[in-house]
Amino acid sequence: MSRTPARILVVDDEEHLAAGIRENLQAEGYDTEIAHDGEQGLKKIRAGSFDLILLDVMMPKLDGLKVCEEIRADGLQTPVLFLTVKGDAADRIRGLEAGGDDYLAKPFHLKELLLRVAAILRRSDWYNRSTARLSFGGNEIDFHTYHARAWDGSEHALTHKEAMIMKVLAEQLGTIVPREEILDKVWGYEVFPSTRTIDNFIVRLRRRFERNPEAPEHFHTVRGVGYRFTLEPETATE
Repeated sequence: MSRTPARILVVDDEEHLAAGIRENLQAEGYDTEIAHDGEQGLKKIRAGSFDLILLDVMMPKLDGLKVCEEIRADGLQTPVLFLTVKGDAADRIRGLEAGGDDYLAKPFHLKELLLRVAAILRRSDWYNRSTARLSFGGNEIDFHTYHARAWDGSEHALTHKEAMIMKVLAEQLGTIVPREEILDKVWGYEVFPSTRTIDNFIVRLRRRFERNPEAPEHFHTVRGVGYRFTLEPETATE
């Protein structure tokens, strides 16, 4: 039984570029639509169901960063690949902090775009097929809705990256997971300047789920290597 082709939305005000991307994505077997400005793209995203959004940053009416922020505020976690003429580290970080999953600078090689698309869809497929729920130390996480309830009764909406990091750690309970492995599993390669990015995510997860973030019992640092996650409370040995 054949699988339903992934649905991709290309949002770019350069009509010839958008048409060329759609043609090549369709040749790869993807079901592809186009929007030519941010407002039109946002309407299509909210009205449809897509597996991936290719989103230009510099667009009329509504720029790509704002579109991404809007859909994340709506609770929609569809992966976003930013396309832009800006490609320095600061711009990449802005895009990823807005909720993007990857960032490709124009002009780009078509083969690289297709490889990025395939990699994002593979990671999304892995995420959707793995564990649906996780309970530890009075905390509960629903990986389908991104909703979490902490030990103190507080509720949180996880970002897509936070949820993916939690899944990587949960799939290797009690074992040391190197920072580089987390980056490879969640981002596919190092899109940030350093692996310190992972440390920042772990700090946020500790603040939400540890009874005392300064003395963590579940998220254990292994200095110079990575992290070890445990369901049952353990005294940190950092």
